[in-house]
Amino acid sequence: MRPVRLSVATAVAAAAALTAVTGCTEKSNASSSGDNLIEVTATDSKCEVSKKEFPAGHVEIAVENKGSKVTEIYLLFPDDRIVTERENIGPGTKQTVTAEVKAGDYTIACKPGMKGDGIRQDVKATGGTVAKRDPRLDKAVAAYRKYAQAQADETLPKVKVFTDAVKAGDLEAAKAAYAPSRIGWERTEPVAEAFGDIDPKVDVREDGLEEGQDPETDWTGWHRLERSLWKDKKLTDRDSELADLLVTDLTDWQKRVGTAEITPTSMANGAKELLDEVATGKVTGEEEFYSHTDLVDFKANVEGAEESYTLLKPVAAENDAALTKELDKQFAALNTLLDQYREDKTSYEFTSYDKVGAADRKELSDAVNALAEPLSKLAAAVVK
Repeated sequence: MRPVRLSVATAVAAAAALTAVTGCTEKSNASSSGDNLIEVTATDSKCEVSKKEFPAGHVEIAVENKGSKVTEIYLLFPDDRIVTERENIGPGTKQTVTAEVKAGDYTIACKPGMKGDGIRQDVKATGGTVAKRDPRLDKAVAAYRKYAQAQADETLPKVKVFTDAVKAGDLEAAKAAYAPSRIGWERTEPVAEAFGDIDPKVDVREDGLEEGQDPETDWTGWHRLERSLWKDKKLTDRDSELADLLVTDLTDWQKRVGTAEITPTSMANGAKELLDEVATGKVTGEEEFYSHTDLVDFKANVEGAEESYTLLKPVAAENDAALTKELDKQFAALNTLLDQYREDKTSYEFTSYDKVGAADRKELSDAVNALAEPLSKLAAAVVK
């Protein structure tokens, strides 16, 4: 599962702006409005579902958080790969996520406080295969799969530049290579996170470590090296070991990308997840706490979301022209705003985020939220 990377206070604020442990029971009094609607009531100690069986095909999971903590909802394969997810569901709020599922066994997990394995409920999709979909969506999935693989393939050489500098003890060269090495990952992060075990190794922040983990021995990945470079301002033998491990883990990611389960709805939901990543980590400045390279990640997240949207747009535009018109407008507005923080439109040299004032951060946050709201409707638009 994706580790939390923000403080509880920030999570609550982010969840409100964006308007999944101890028990798990079947909800007996839910009023579903369709065979493919699953209502989930999440509290701090329960994850109640309206049904344990539903027909294979397009499924809507409607979540209401009646607890006191920000929560997340996951639909998982039996091996914990992620089918779909929705993060940062604030107390007293509701979210709906659309997924495309084949017949088989699954797990719904609510994660109050956004930590741990969550409160789990086994469910089953029954019936035959998913109905035949628009061939243009199959084409979109194939194109996105190619895009995700290309991002992984292009990331490894950049990571090697970064890790070679770390192992050579060259602080300035390593600092310069750090942000560029993360761009491909940030563009396609939902695909990597779907595997469950890779993200905690390479992209967890110190405040995202699970209870009982030691930052000095259990913390690995980019952000551990970020701390050495910008806070500690020195590189040790441990950093060299971490550099090698980062290459190993990202090579594993590169090899596994091609096996990811990708559907039109997972593409659309992934685009929304990338905007949520921006809202809860980049805009707040918590993602790149030491290096302040948040705007590089920010831009990469937006690019990844826009790639998914662009591939799905031909079908979405036919089903909901007003939605795609709004998405075009909000993507353009956010990209224009981001361009103000770099030298030119082709450069990935962005203003250090610690130089971005509160008013400007608020403007960026508002632009992200203006895009995230209509983007949350994209999955439903491609399956109408």
